[in-house]
Amino acid sequence: MIIKTKGFSDIQSARKMACYAGVAPFEYSSGSSIYRKPRVSTMADKELKKVLHLAALSSIRLKNDLAIYFQRKVAEGKNKMSILNAIRNKIIHRIYALIKNESVYNFNLHMS
Repeated sequence: MIIKTKGFSDIQSARKMACYAGVAPFEYSSGSSIYRKPRVSTMADKELKKVLHLAALSSIRLKNDLAIYFQRKVAEGKNKMSILNAIRNKIIHRIYALIKNESVYNFNLHMS
């Protein structure tokens, strides 16, 4: 991520990074009607998407909040690849939150 963003100076927001990595879904619409479901862009950085996919796969194998999220969504009947895509997006947003706040990731952080 540091190399692709040149030290987080080129791409400064998590949303832009999600678009660059091909993780953010885009809606296809023409006028007032929507013809198909939202899909991710095919013009993504494939290497970055591959690394994020491997990170998402390894995160759902561990006992953490992303694995719990994955199991909950599978139990709801969601598509596994769309859940993995959401996890990739969550990983990007967490990385950018850590960079913005200049902090270290704390797994046991409880919000009130």
